[in-house]
Amino acid sequence: MKIGLLGFGVVGRGVYEIVNARADMHIAKVLCLEDISLPDAEAVQDFKQILEDDSIDTVVEAMGGLHPAYEFVSAALDAGKNVVTSNKALVCTFYDQLLPLALEKGVLLRATAAVGGGIGWLSELERSRRVQAIREVGGIMNGTCNYILDNMTRLGLGYGEALKQAQSLGYAEANPSTDVDGIDTWHKVILSSNVAFGVSLEKDTVPVAGIANITAADVESFTVHGLVCKLISTGKRTEDGYSAYVQPTLVSAGSLEAAVPLNYNLITFLGESSEKMSFYGQGAGRYPTAYNVVQDLVDVLSGKGFYAPYGGKAAAKNDQAMAYYVRGGWDGAAAEDWGSGVVTEPVPVDAMHRWLKAHPQAFAAGIRE
Repeated sequence: MKIGLLGFGVVGRGVYEIVNARADMHIAKVLCLEDISLPDAEAVQDFKQILEDDSIDTVVEAMGGLHPAYEFVSAALDAGKNVVTSNKALVCTFYDQLLPLALEKGVLLRATAAVGGGIGWLSELERSRRVQAIREVGGIMNGTCNYILDNMTRLGLGYGEALKQAQSLGYAEANPSTDVDGIDTWHKVILSSNVAFGVSLEKDTVPVAGIANITAADVESFTVHGLVCKLISTGKRTEDGYSAYVQPTLVSAGSLEAAVPLNYNLITFLGESSEKMSFYGQGAGRYPTAYNVVQDLVDVLSGKGFYAPYGGKAAAKNDQAMAYYVRGGWDGAAAEDWGSGVVTEPVPVDAMHRWLKAHPQAFAAGIRE
C-alpha cells in the first residue's frame, strides 16, 4: 500500500510514525503547508501532487475541518483512491455524498478513529450489526467535556477553572465551543446511529445541548442527591423510527458512566442478542487515534470498506419525555426545588431543547431513571 497523508499535525504525525514501523504500507507523500523534511517521504504543499500520483492508492485525511478536507477526500475517491479519515465532522456532514461516491467508484472508505479515538467503536458496531439488530447506541463520547465534569465533581472546581485546566493539558482548544457546546458529540452520535441503524439521519432533527452553562452550585446539588452529571449521547431505534440527541444527563453515582474519569470515553450499544456491550478507553490523543487510523489501513489492505449499507434519509423523533434539572427561568411544571434549580415534571426531549434555544443562559440536564 502506498499512502498520501494529508496533514502532519497531532494525528498525522502519529500515523506517520506507526506506518513507518510496518513493512506492508508506506507513506510516499505528506501534504503539509509548513516546510518540513522527512527521511522517507516527500513533503508537498499542493494536493495535486498526491491526487495525480497514480502510484498512490490510498489517502489518509488527518487535516480536520470541512474545507478543503471535503474537496480533497471527494477528489481522491473520484480518482479511484481508497480513503481513511479520522474526521467525524467531515464524514457526518457529507455522509450522503462520500458513501455513494465510494460505492460508485468501487473504492474503500473507513473512518473508525472518527468516534472514540482509540476505542475502535465503529468497527465493533460493524461486527455486531452483521448478526443482530442494534437497538441503541450512545454514551460518553467527548473526552474534553468528561474531563471538565469529572474535575468539577471530584475536586469541586468551577466550570471556568476546570476548563482552563483542560486547556493547559491540551484536552481543550483555546476556543472550546465545538466540545463544550456538544457539537463534537453531536457529530459522533449521528455517525454512530447511521452505522448502527443503516440510515442517514437528518442532522437538523438531532438536538444538542452542551455543558458551558453548568456551575459548581449545580454540581453540588447533584452530589447531594447522589447523582453525577455527564454529557451523554443517545441514538435509539424506536417503534416508529429513530431517536437521537445529545444533552447533559444526571446518572446515579454508582453507575458505570459516573465512574468514567478524566478524558476517557465510555460508549455502549444495545443489541437484540448481545444485550448491553460497553467500550472504554482514550477518546483522543496522538497515538490512540493514529492507532485506529492504521487499523483502518490494515482493513483496507484486506478489502474491508465502510461499516454499513448506505441507507436512506431518516428524521429523528424525540417525543419521549423525561424529568430535567433546570436552572434559569423555567416556567413550566416543577416537581421539586433543588437549590438554585428545579426538577421538572416529565418533558418531551424536543420540547426541552426548544426551550433551551429560547433561553441561551439556562442550564438543563436530563435525569436518567
